[in-house]
Amino acid sequence: MTEKFIKNEQLNLIKRQISLIKDSVRNNVPPNVLAAVIDLAHAKILDLFPNATLEQQEMLDLSRLKTDNEYEQYIRRLSAFLLPFPQITEQQLKKMFPKRKKLKLPDLANIDCSQLTYLSWNDLRSNKKFIVYELEGILVGIECEVTPTSKKNLCSICNCFGEVAYFSTITKAKRPKNPDYYRAIGNLICTNSSECNKKITNVEYLTTVLKDSLGI
Repeated sequence: MTEKFIKNEQLNLIKRQISLIKDSVRNNVPPNVLAAVIDLAHAKILDLFPNATLEQQEMLDLSRLKTDNEYEQYIRRLSAFLLPFPQITEQQLKKMFPKRKKLKLPDLANIDCSQLTYLSWNDLRSNKKFIVYELEGILVGIECEVTPTSKKNLCSICNCFGEVAYFSTITKAKRPKNPDYYRAIGNLICTNSSECNKKITNVEYLTTVLKDSLGI
């Protein structure tokens, strides 16, 4: 039996590729075009797992799927191999943000860690958003200022359109000739991090912000 090997954002990308295939079927595209869409989707999925075993490659193969029911079964099978977000305790969270003596914590007991790429919660009283992510095998966290926006826009983390807020954080990187140097990093982020986790397919921006903010 193969071990769990699929990350939340990878499963999201797989779901997106299947949606593209279904859209092509509904639009009655020519058979050769549909075949090309399926081949491209299959290639993109395999690219996510360059070290996949033969068993995993066979599991990921969608070339023989035809019906909506078969695609749904495919997703359900893959969901059983999701890597959950690492277990974390309230004490660990407090250590990540030592300057926050009255840190508002998320309700960890009611969070489905199997569908998380990153853990995030808001403290509305202080207009703060906290983001925790497993970066290179280590859980790290950053604190951000958040400012509500009145219009929908693209989230910089999941790259999807929806309700967003402007967030900013200060980098801990230093310049040798200017020890007081600091730089703010800011962009738009989904107001609802749970929805963001359902849509994120790439962690490049998220990891860049974390590394810049933490001075890694």
